[in-house]
Amino acid sequence: MTDHTFDLVVLGGGSGGYAAALRAAELGKTVALIEKEKVGGTCLHRGCIPTKALLHAAEIADNARESSSFGVRATFESIDPAGVRAYREGIVAKKFKGLEGLVKARGITVVQGEGRLEPDRAVRVGDDRYVGADVVLATGSYSRSLPGLEVGGRILTSEGALELAEVPGRVIVLGGGVIGVEFASVWRSFGAEVTIVEALDHLVPVEDPSISKALERAFRRRGIAYSLGVRFASATQTPDAVTVTLEDGTALEADYLLVAVGRGPATAGLGYEEAGIALDRGFVVTDGHLRTSLEHVWAVGDIVPGPQLAHRGFAQGIFVAELIAGLSPVAVPDAHIPKVTYCKPEVASVGLSEPQAAAEHGADAIVAYEYNLAGNGKSEILGTSGIVKVVRLKDGPVLGVHLVGDRVGELITEGQLAVGWEAHPEDIAPFIHAHPTQSEALGEAFLALAGKPLHAL
Repeated sequence: MTDHTFDLVVLGGGSGGYAAALRAAELGKTVALIEKEKVGGTCLHRGCIPTKALLHAAEIADNARESSSFGVRATFESIDPAGVRAYREGIVAKKFKGLEGLVKARGITVVQGEGRLEPDRAVRVGDDRYVGADVVLATGSYSRSLPGLEVGGRILTSEGALELAEVPGRVIVLGGGVIGVEFASVWRSFGAEVTIVEALDHLVPVEDPSISKALERAFRRRGIAYSLGVRFASATQTPDAVTVTLEDGTALEADYLLVAVGRGPATAGLGYEEAGIALDRGFVVTDGHLRTSLEHVWAVGDIVPGPQLAHRGFAQGIFVAELIAGLSPVAVPDAHIPKVTYCKPEVASVGLSEPQAAAEHGADAIVAYEYNLAGNGKSEILGTSGIVKVVRLKDGPVLGVHLVGDRVGELITEGQLAVGWEAHPEDIAPFIHAHPTQSEALGEAFLALAGKPLHAL
């Protein structure tokens, strides 16, 4: 048994883990980064990047089909699954190569293997132990299923869906959250018949109800079917099909079933509890500075309760590295972290929804305003519909910004600044938004809430 000593040992090379490693190395710390597969984790190799590449391919397919409405004569022939895969894998490979270069340039020791935490701030990998003055746990998440629903064959998780070598004719998507609606959007653009099954009353149920309803209308227009408020009961499969039965007795048949019911924290079997780490339903319990119950052991990313977002992991990794280095970083609360769902149309939000704001401050204390993208010139040019919704405290700051429409994910940073800085609409209304841009839609909402609407009544 050999011990290797570092200032910082990071267990898990995904978004939070490699961000902590890069920032700590930049601050002069010696760092070991332990990853059982490839640095970059789920986001780079099986999540954010490859799925967004699929969504862009889907957008190109839709553009080809709809080109005549823009005065362009083009024809759509078919989807080439091998070509889409090559495009997607090329993007991932390029990003991975760049990340490898960054890690190497910072002098980080990368250990490939499955690590297990030990009580004395060490991570064991095979016959070697990597001992840190501090340890960061960043082991990410896994695709959940439901009790009695076994994944395999024609029943897929998102990882399996990425590896499909065909465009399915019919797909059932179990779960109307981010992963479910993104894959539903891709498959519909690729030509599949898609049905989403969501046990709650709306698609993307964590979003503001106005946004969820707008997405449902858009999906209905696209021919994406959905069943809301009815729970899954069972699934059976044959070599050629899968049948899903709902609790109300409805039976649905398709070529594949995608199980998209969320992601769980990857903490089991890694020695956490044995080392003294407190867990809650598998998540690592931390304080407001991401310290665990074991001194000088920290946790970041999907294993920490809260939104499971790569950019949250990046921010937490940097925050912890700076704390370890003796700096005084400011934590970003989860409520100020933007969320984007990259379906067609996109959904983006930050801060409190209208119901959340009403529950926290009282319904009479808030004002919500919706601006329809039909009044926005650039959205009209792009051919997208949707809304911008801003929630504010009466005579007070912006509490939440919520958007639905093509490309609105690119607008949410302005919303984050407004919410994070507790800006009043009157503070933002004087800022000039370039014309014609979709950002003007946010400007119109702030103008209206400031009492001086321009292109709205």
